[in-house]
Amino acid sequence: AFVDNPEIACEELLKYVKGPDFPTGGIIYGYEGVREALLTGRGRVVMRARTEIEHTASGRECIVITEIPYMVNKAEMIKKIADLINEKKIEGISYINDESDRNGMRIIVILKHDAVASVVLNTLYKNTPLQTSFAVNNIALVNGRPMMLNLLDLVQHFVEHRHDVIVRRTRFDLAKAEKRLHIVLGLLIAQDNIDEIIHIIR
Repeated sequence: AFVDNPEIACEELLKYVKGPDFPTGGIIYGYEGVREALLTGRGRVVMRARTEIEHTASGRECIVITEIPYMVNKAEMIKKIADLINEKKIEGISYINDESDRNGMRIIVILKHDAVASVVLNTLYKNTPLQTSFAVNNIALVNGRPMMLNLLDLVQHFVEHRHDVIVRRTRFDLAKAEKRLHIVLGLLIAQDNIDEIIHIIR
C-alpha cells in the first residue's frame, strides 16, 4: 500500500496491519492499545493466553492452554498456578498438567466437579501471567539518532532501507559482471589472433 501510495495516511495503513504478531501466540485483548501503539509508536497491549474449555474422559471440565502471552515463561507460569492451588488462593482447580510436546503447547488445568470453568478462567487471568500487558515503545535509530516511530514511519524507513540494499546489491553485481566482461572480451580478442599469439610465444 505504501509503495503504491507514498502519501498514504497512518490511519489508512491500519487496514493492512491489524496489530503485532507475537511469536508465542496468545490473544490481544482489546484493540485500543494496539491502535494507539501503531498510530503514535507508544502504547500498552493487553494479552491473554489462548484457552479452550474441554471435558476429560471422566466428564470433568478442564481448561486447555495452547498459547501464552509474549515474554511469559511457561515453567514459571505453571509454577505460579500450582503455588496458588497449593496455597488455596484459587478455588475450583484439582491440578495442573503440562502435556506440551513437539507438536505444540498443551497445558491442562483440571477442574473440580463443582467448579465453573469461566469463573476459574477469569480468576486465572486476574492472578497469573495468563493475562499480561506488553508495553510498546517503538524507538529506533534514524541517521544515528533515537526517534519514536509510528507505523507509517517504520514502513517508510523499512522501504528506504530495502531500496538502498537493492541498489547496493545491483551495483555490486554490475561491477562483477563488467569485470567478467572485460576478461571475456580479452579472450575473444586472443581467440581471433590465436596464430599470432602462438608465433610470439614460440
